[in-house]
Amino acid sequence: MRKQLQEQIERLKTAGASYVDARWYPVEETEHLMIWNGNLKNAAASRESGVGIRVLYQGAWGFSASSDAGNLSALFDKALDNARVAAQRCTFPVHLADKAPVQGTFSSPNRIDPFSIPLADKVGFMKALDDRLNQPGVSQRVCELSFTRKQIVYLDSEGSEIEKRIIEVFPSMQVMGLDSHGETHARTFHPTLDSTTRGWETIDPALFNEQAERIVQEMNAVRVAETCPTDVRSVILLPGIMYLQTHETIGHALELDRILGYELAYAGGSFVRLEDFGTLQYGSPKLTARADATLPNSPGSFGYDDDGVPAQDNLLIDQGLLVGAITGRQMVAEANARAGKTIFKGSGGANRATAFYRAPIERMTNINIDPGTDGSLDEIVRNTEKGIILDGDKSWSIGSNREQFHFAVDIGWLVEDGAITRVVKNATYRGETIPFYNALSAVGDRSTWELLSVNNCGKGQPNQIMQLGHGVPVCRFDQVTIGE
Repeated sequence: MRKQLQEQIERLKTAGASYVDARWYPVEETEHLMIWNGNLKNAAASRESGVGIRVLYQGAWGFSASSDAGNLSALFDKALDNARVAAQRCTFPVHLADKAPVQGTFSSPNRIDPFSIPLADKVGFMKALDDRLNQPGVSQRVCELSFTRKQIVYLDSEGSEIEKRIIEVFPSMQVMGLDSHGETHARTFHPTLDSTTRGWETIDPALFNEQAERIVQEMNAVRVAETCPTDVRSVILLPGIMYLQTHETIGHALELDRILGYELAYAGGSFVRLEDFGTLQYGSPKLTARADATLPNSPGSFGYDDDGVPAQDNLLIDQGLLVGAITGRQMVAEANARAGKTIFKGSGGANRATAFYRAPIERMTNINIDPGTDGSLDEIVRNTEKGIILDGDKSWSIGSNREQFHFAVDIGWLVEDGAITRVVKNATYRGETIPFYNALSAVGDRSTWELLSVNNCGKGQPNQIMQLGHGVPVCRFDQVTIGE
């Protein structure tokens, strides 16, 4: 198959294509299990394979894909034909940033393949967990397990050949209960990715049992709590909400295709402009953010992107200053051309597609905030005069250009004179992105830093659901409006 793909790539080069690549998925498997209130509500599995072809001809892309690899010649011809038609309407010819040819392999680290575990064992784990969650005050209980396993072979006309084998495991549990007014409140647990592996062994029953007790206790505390006051306070964001804050107002805001206007029709744009790189004070000097696809144990780490560029650890924000973006080969070249100067020296290795039948676009890798020097959560709380600790992503609303936001969380703890006083329900906070990050006054140390996974990030037309991670510490922001 690889030989046939390479022959077709060379044939299209001879026919006038300036660039060709192929992504062959010999297999991609998924499994999703859900137990709701003790009942197995979903047990779904899928398996697919196919080939996706990209062709660049006279500055325009053509794409084709099929699960039937029986006629590769026709599939490649279709991609070239699409590129020829697109070239007649191309207003800004595509150029690709340089890259060296790569011969490489990548395997996500795992010891136990989750697909080797009998279904009965998986359901048994979830059923035991559900039994533990079934406590007074809990009206709804949800336990979920999702698994993916895929093999990807990439070849291009520049001499690259890459094979990737990736396994991911996404477990979660949630409890819900009603307060005296009949309103539902919830607490959810997604485990921290704190090891160097991604297999079935990451599901630790002891950890889940411990966390089950915690989320039940916290949900019950919220049920009987008073409503969050409307106020202006320091907000202390735990990783369970800081990851989403980072995702929505740093990650998506710094995708280069979005900055160039390519997402406006669907997922919005970005307030960031090309002239902002190297000049915009995105946050206080305590803020350093990076796109790090080199972490071993996160779905945002994949060895090589779908342009054949090796994974990298790239600075996005350096001590508050905007210095980088989430980039692939095409958008880097276009941004430099539009700016009339070199802003980006090369691709950041962040061009990815969710399946063989989707074309790659800029996607977040692991968008992380570096730990700071302001100590543990307890130390940050002791140094907070009037604040609120927030955790859990309940709902979110984001400005179309990521310039503003409003988040609701599962739980809040009021802080007065350096001490936690009481739990509140229906806690919310809002702000404008740049003033908010410039009000960052404390960043927790490494003990507060957690790496959390995201398995449902949507972007693109047609929509593509992607997996990634966020490593974030506890962060405190001052003068933030809460309770509205």
